[in-house]
Amino acid sequence: MPKLQPITLLWFAIAASVLLLDQYSKLWIVERFAYGDAQALSGFFNLVRVHNYGAAFSFLSDAGGWQRWAFSLLAAVVSAVIVVWITRLPAQKKLEALALALILGGALGNLYDRLTLGYVVDFLDFHWSGRHFPAFNVADAGISVGAAMLILDTLINGSDANNNE
Repeated sequence: MPKLQPITLLWFAIAASVLLLDQYSKLWIVERFAYGDAQALSGFFNLVRVHNYGAAFSFLSDAGGWQRWAFSLLAAVVSAVIVVWITRLPAQKKLEALALALILGGALGNLYDRLTLGYVVDFLDFHWSGRHFPAFNVADAGISVGAAMLILDTLINGSDANNNE
C-alpha cells in the first residue's frame, strides 16, 4: 500500500469533520424536537425534525423499505470509490480533493443514519412565500457543496483527459 501524503490526511480529516458535525447536529435536533416539530427562526428559515426514508427530496421514500438497503449500499460503494480517488489524487488538485472530502463526509453521515435508524434525520427548512425547499441536513449540504465544487473544478481546470494532453 502506498504511503499517504500529509495533504491526503487533511482531506480525510475534513470528511471526518463533516461527518461529526452532521451527527452532532442531528443528535441536537433529536434531543430537542419531537418528530414533526418546527421552530421558526426567521421569515425564511425554520428548524424542523423530519425523517427521510428516501433519497434526495424524499425520492422513493414510500417504496416499502428496500430503498434503505439500496441507498445504504450505494453510499457505501460511492464512499469507497471516493476514498480510493482521494488517495490517488496529486497533491496540487486541492479543489477536487476538498470537494470529494465534503461529499465523503456527507455520504458517511447519511449512511450512518440509514444503517442505525432506517431513515435520515433532516432539520434545515428554508422557505419563501409559503413554499418550502425540502428539509435537509449538514450531510446533504456537504454533498451538495462538494458536487458544486466538482463541477466548478471541471469548468476551471477541465477534465483529467484534457489535463493529461
